[in-house]
Amino acid sequence: MKSYVPSLEKDFRPMIIELRKFKEKGTVPFAICVERQSGYKYRYDLNVLPGKNAENEEMIERVIKSILWIVGGFKIYLGGNDELVKAMQEVFSYNGSRKFDVEFMERVYKQKFEVVACSYENVPASVEASIPAGGHLEGNRIGFDAGGSDRKVSAVVNGEVIHSEEVVWFPKINEDPEYHYQGILDSFRRAAEKMPSVDAIGVSSAGIYIDNEVRVASLFIKVPQDEFDAKVVDMYIRAAKQYGDVPLTVANDGDVTALAGSMSLKSGQVLGIAMGTSEAAGYVNKDGNLNGWLSELAFVPVDYNKGAMVDEWSGDYGCGVKYFSQDGVIKLAGFAGIELDENASPAEKLKVVQGLMKEHDPRAKEIYENIGTYLGYSIAYYSEFYDIKYLLLLGRVTSGEGGDILIEKANEVLKNVFPEYKDIKIVTPDEWTRRVGQSIAAASLPASK
Repeated sequence: MKSYVPSLEKDFRPMIIELRKFKEKGTVPFAICVERQSGYKYRYDLNVLPGKNAENEEMIERVIKSILWIVGGFKIYLGGNDELVKAMQEVFSYNGSRKFDVEFMERVYKQKFEVVACSYENVPASVEASIPAGGHLEGNRIGFDAGGSDRKVSAVVNGEVIHSEEVVWFPKINEDPEYHYQGILDSFRRAAEKMPSVDAIGVSSAGIYIDNEVRVASLFIKVPQDEFDAKVVDMYIRAAKQYGDVPLTVANDGDVTALAGSMSLKSGQVLGIAMGTSEAAGYVNKDGNLNGWLSELAFVPVDYNKGAMVDEWSGDYGCGVKYFSQDGVIKLAGFAGIELDENASPAEKLKVVQGLMKEHDPRAKEIYENIGTYLGYSIAYYSEFYDIKYLLLLGRVTSGEGGDILIEKANEVLKNVFPEYKDIKIVTPDEWTRRVGQSIAAASLPASK
């Protein structure tokens, strides 16, 4: 089997390769099941080594971490190797190395996090969700997209955008939740004034949303926790009630992007990845529905190398945010010998590399080839959990000739290293998706009454 080594980061150890090597050595059946809201469960089986073994602990911690951030959950059932289970109970605890993950999941699901020891036979089976979302275009609808620098709103009548506008706002630096609430109301009003009635409201917003409640979102990062709990959690629900008892659906913007891609491609099995400030993602399954998963790929490990760059927020190494975002470009620029102004913002540093790419600087080209190599291996790893037919790639990192080079290299890796995944199509948004697809997809989220 041919292998590819990123020329600028030769210590890169792809998760999928290390996982496959580990599976080949394992002889003892082991099961992981993660439970989230409403009794939904995700089970993953593999063979591990017998007894107490450091290699077991290192790999299973990475796999559990991956499942937590892809699927989400607050309770982990483990069975098949008692010593390994005990080790994971220590790792995923308030005093363990994955304390950040434990506390984050408790905040998302409003449940105490626990790791439950089972026999292998008693680890629960998967209970899957397939949540219909989108494709509802009848009537007068508001489609709202809450971004970090602007808020977009559209008035959509029977599937046609009759009005759309963007308003600059600064949600990430405002502590008063009333600022956010009034901004949302203002956007809703701007769209509602263009229609005779409001029949449904769909919201696309960065963050994690369950039952239309805001659980975690960077838009409200400056809002104190007590104010968040009192005034932010139900903010979209309260804003929608200004128009009566209209259907409302609030969804992660990554899922809405994947939905827009699915509507354009007329296909399910779409994983959307946006490489920008971070690595944002969303997924539409084979039925054209959502799984109700977190799809927070920024926190999913893609590099098994313990010496890999650490994510400042989670304190963990080798996670997607340092490979598939502007941080990844900046990291590689340093390796490539490109000097960047330390006082410049990450977006400004990215523009410098993109400018060098336009000038056909070989160092810039090498950066994008390296990211493409990362991506090829990571698509194969993501395919352990997602059924992918199309990978929809977007975000400022993928723009221009650099994005073309990135995609070409990722396709090369898939074709030559993972022939079983060679038919996955890496696509970028078409003009419809870029122009109005996101607003229509957002507006189409709730079913009419």
